Amino acid sequence: MLGAEKTARLFATLNHPRILDEWEDGIVTRAELAQAMNMALFEDLLARSANGRQYTEETIAAGGSVYFDHGALRTVRWPHSGALPTGEAAFARILRPLGFSVNGRYPLDRLGMTGRAWAHDDAPDEIAQFFVSELHPERFSPEFQQAVTNVIGASRDPLTPRAIGQLWELERDGVLPVDAAHELLPVIVGAFARQHDTPREADYEVLLNESAEMAWIATEGNAFNHATDRVADVFQLSDDEKAKGRPMKPEVERSRSGRVFQTAYRADLVQREFRAADGSVVTREVPGSFYEFITRKRTFDQDARRWETDLRFDAGNAQGIFKMTASQAA
Repeated sequence: MLGAEKTARLFATLNHPRILDEWEDGIVTRAELAQAMNMALFEDLLARSANGRQYTEETIAAGGSVYFDHGALRTVRWPHSGALPTGEAAFARILRPLGFSVNGRYPLDRLGMTGRAWAHDDAPDEIAQFFVSELHPERFSPEFQQAVTNVIGASRDPLTPRAIGQLWELERDGVLPVDAAHELLPVIVGAFARQHDTPREADYEVLLNESAEMAWIATEGNAFNHATDRVADVFQLSDDEKAKGRPMKPEVERSRSGRVFQTAYRADLVQREFRAADGSVVTREVPGSFYEFITRKRTFDQDARRWETDLRFDAGNAQGIFKMTASQAA
């Protein structure tokens, strides 16, 4: 799917879940397919984020690696979304068969959204989680709601009937024949993209006036909003990156628990097309995706006799991180 060179580079870049150390020829487990999808999505994020790509290349050149903690995507919980299932449902039908389960719900009330974390049942600490947010248009004005319908009302469903059947088999059996897995992988990776047509500039302006997050969805769709490297000391990393002149978030976000700390680059700016009122196509510079960093503290589980990483998120942190796309919306 990505080619031998990119695949080899990804294996050299990302952490390797220990559950993948054993395998059986001819079949692909849900954990293996989940990791393959995550690796492809990480590569796609780097292709769209110059800052993330530069950081990753420098890290590898210095002999380091990336611990892929989580990726994030945005959805819209709205009945007028064409053939695409509404909100999180469009991705639950992918994540559940791959072995992910909901690992927390986070009200993002300041943004008119709700976030849910999905962790992998087989390797929650080593296979990257997903942070899936749903935007609630009913919390905004009637004009905003109409603009949402105009933008996503004819969305396509990226999953083919065959892919849906393969996901059902994967959920039932936990494995797929290798040929079926090869066929399914590009389809599910393709779901993390924009499924609607070029938005009208007038609709974009209405959305941007009330929600930078929905404006972002209008141009980027369900693409990875950000990917995250888990690092030992996010405070030191933040200082180091600022010293290099990188576009870092001014302050590190701290969870209420005092156990999860996050920062990020500002979103990379990208060129996107819009349909103008006269029917012509215009291009504007808008916020794209970005790269995040996280430090998670660990505790010693006396019953299990092992260290456990705090895999939770924090609503306050998330809303602060989301500003990395809002601050540059234009």
